[in-house]
Amino acid sequence: MPATDTLIAGYQRFRKGYYQQNKEQLLKLSKEGQSPKIALISCSDSRVDPSVILDCEPGDLFVIRNVANLIPPCEDCNSLHGTSAALEFAVTSLEVESIIVLGHTQCGGIKTLMDTPPSNSTETFIGKWMQQLEGVRNEILADESITDQASRHSHCEQKGIQHSLQNLMTFPWIKERVEAGTLKLHGWRYDLSSSVLCAMDNATGEFKIIS
Repeated sequence: MPATDTLIAGYQRFRKGYYQQNKEQLLKLSKEGQSPKIALISCSDSRVDPSVILDCEPGDLFVIRNVANLIPPCEDCNSLHGTSAALEFAVTSLEVESIIVLGHTQCGGIKTLMDTPPSNSTETFIGKWMQQLEGVRNEILADESITDQASRHSHCEQKGIQHSLQNLMTFPWIKERVEAGTLKLHGWRYDLSSSVLCAMDNATGEFKIIS
């Protein structure tokens, strides 16, 4: 069976099941628009679905997905900035209360960054995108206490979340709201093998299990 046929079968189940059971709420969202309290930046990885992991309903999350859940720094508008545009809408139009950067283990973007020689890193779209973490990669490779590639990947996944949180503060409309106390930033990391979810301690940078 083609993969698209599986999706069509799923849509038919949705129409007969979930849609009928939640029709009133879905029509309300259609008429009144969305008003999520949380914007969440997640990886495009097909194994990491924020709505499934966090058991959310339609309208709960404003989800922005890209390779390795990265936030680029605030730059001018002379290029195409999909992630920045989505963030701007979430913060200035929807007025979300929190932004969560949701990273995960076994990230393909991080693996590409750590395993590709620097000289070849800009030859692909992914390589160019991941170059945002070039400084993080170099710091990890220079750390003699990190001796195996799996540990390097893990450290880079965590440092990547920290890096994105720092970049969020380069956007003036985020910085203003954070300093005013109307917007909070969070770094979370999901373990694909164990389903354990960890949150970054903003004071120490350490990731602690959310129980």
